[in-house]
Amino acid sequence: MPSLPVLVLNSGSSSIKFSAYEAGAGEPEKLFEGAVDGIGTDLGKFWIKDASGRKLADQNPALPNRAVAFQLVEGAVHSGDFPAPAAIGHRMVCGGPTVLENQLITPDLIDEMERYTAFAPLHTPIAVYIMRQALHLFPGAPNFVCLDSYFHRTIPEVVSYMPIPEEYSAMGVRRFGAHGISYESIVYQLQPQVPGKLIVAHLGNGASISAIRGGRCLDTSMGLTPTGGLVSGTRTGDIDPGVLLFILHKIAETTTNATEAANALETVVSKQSGLLGVSGLSNDMRDLREAIAQGNPKARLAVDKFVWTIQKWIGGFVAELDGLDMLVFTGGIGENDIDSRAEICAGLGALGIEIDRERNNVRGAATVSADTSRVTVRVIPPAEDLMIVNHVVRLLGE
Repeated sequence: MPSLPVLVLNSGSSSIKFSAYEAGAGEPEKLFEGAVDGIGTDLGKFWIKDASGRKLADQNPALPNRAVAFQLVEGAVHSGDFPAPAAIGHRMVCGGPTVLENQLITPDLIDEMERYTAFAPLHTPIAVYIMRQALHLFPGAPNFVCLDSYFHRTIPEVVSYMPIPEEYSAMGVRRFGAHGISYESIVYQLQPQVPGKLIVAHLGNGASISAIRGGRCLDTSMGLTPTGGLVSGTRTGDIDPGVLLFILHKIAETTTNATEAANALETVVSKQSGLLGVSGLSNDMRDLREAIAQGNPKARLAVDKFVWTIQKWIGGFVAELDGLDMLVFTGGIGENDIDSRAEICAGLGALGIEIDRERNNVRGAATVSADTSRVTVRVIPPAEDLMIVNHVVRLLGE
């Protein structure tokens, strides 16, 4: 089979991750990976590693905007050190109500997805910018969009439908979910023995959780936007709408422009809340753990709130699934924060969840449940880029 280098572009609210795979035959093989982090700051981070983990670049450039950040990615890909991409896969959180399938990117499709920026306001602007740049910079390579919401398309209407007036539902307001490519990659890695009743907790600066039955999503915590669901690093998660109205009225006291007020509210719920808002210190779990060790009560409260909301969602999903075979932790916190896993599971013994202290003392892939646990508890790193490559290869063959 001929060589098929596939470039993956995975943008976040302040980062661009990129990687390349050789997908010509068999399981795709990673060629390199890198990231530009800290977009919008004077001291960003830019790194590249080869397939063996050897660092090829490690810099701390000023990254005042996404254009400067993407120039670094473009320079790396065009440097001649790596094969020119034959196809490109892009991660998109949500394409809106009219774009539900992974597909070939065209200028018209980008325009359509951009209409629904409000459905993922921190992610969509940089994603559509990168798509437009990629179409221009790699004119000979087909570009494909891979949606987080694609995995969640199987949730039933009773889950997706919002209890709001029909006029807003007709505009596409519904539960779309996020982190779907991560969840899909966990199911992929569990094959051929995918548990019938599975809960996966993707815990990172953005945190969510999904109930999966027979490999298909049944329910997920994030809603119309990634702000819903669990408490995250800087996001509220689910909250009494009356709180939002109260905050909006307070904002309106100092501005008469409705758009400015809405944007200010968006900043509060998406960038100033969550672990950061409760602790008043940081959205980084590592910082909070250090502060807890020093006796900081606000850091303790923030982490306790994080743990409590996850326990509630797990309990609800067990009821929804009518039991549980396996609980999987993934994402930066899920993989690396030993204490978070222990604290979450400590209150779930009645559900058959019990972890082994020694087995849990690990970072990375492992089975951490006790022998007496009725539910298997595992830690599995996500493989989002691999899933995007697999979708690109499938779509190329259609």
